[in-house]
Amino acid sequence: MTGRVPQLWLVRHGESVANAAATRAEAEGLDAVPLDTRDADVELSATGREQAAALGDWIAANGAGVEAFWVSPYLRARQTLAIARGEDASPRALTDERLRDRELGVLDLLTSHGVERLLPAEAARRRRLGKLYYRPPGGESWADVALRLRSFLHDALTGPPRSAMVVAHDAIVMLLLFLLLPMDEDELLRFAASHTVLNASVTHVVRTDAGWELVDFAAVEHLRRADAPVTAHPGHPDVEPE
Repeated sequence: MTGRVPQLWLVRHGESVANAAATRAEAEGLDAVPLDTRDADVELSATGREQAAALGDWIAANGAGVEAFWVSPYLRARQTLAIARGEDASPRALTDERLRDRELGVLDLLTSHGVERLLPAEAARRRRLGKLYYRPPGGESWADVALRLRSFLHDALTGPPRSAMVVAHDAIVMLLLFLLLPMDEDELLRFAASHTVLNASVTHVVRTDAGWELVDFAAVEHLRRADAPVTAHPGHPDVEPE
């Protein structure tokens, strides 16, 4: 599926204005996140820009081993990589729409409280189906995202061996690990429940004769060295199983 690419670095974008707003909305018990920007156009917050600059320090120290860059088309991911590398960096980053964040359909901008109160039937359906296979109306399940990531891996990681960096979203990082390591459904859900992809963190996987191996997950030492804030902002909570 992935040729002989020797290693990958998987990066989540820096904190976005939506990350901060969603965390506040959850803490305040609101039904919805007070934003009117479409997901593709959400920008980095001031903290996210600081984190992206710290990621630039990581790339300056380690980037000689990164031979290719792929990035989500969503603005927050592109801003993260542009700030970290500079606008005219070489090699040019390749934008791929298959790296976009999970589409939430009718759950878009709703908090977990809002889903329970406004869409109780969806909350119940999600609990019955589980996070991997629950698809909100008009949106995607994690399995749907994994399907497009299988296509991405087939197209992007075949050919000449090149160590590469992918800058995208927490769900993308988690589901790339699901495919590469690989995991089954139970392993993925246990891993996701105990691991959070931090903003501007670097996850490192290498290819061995036995397959892909996780070397480092959500490393943020570059943020701490730069005195940049470390932020978690888990992805959309859907509705946790009872």
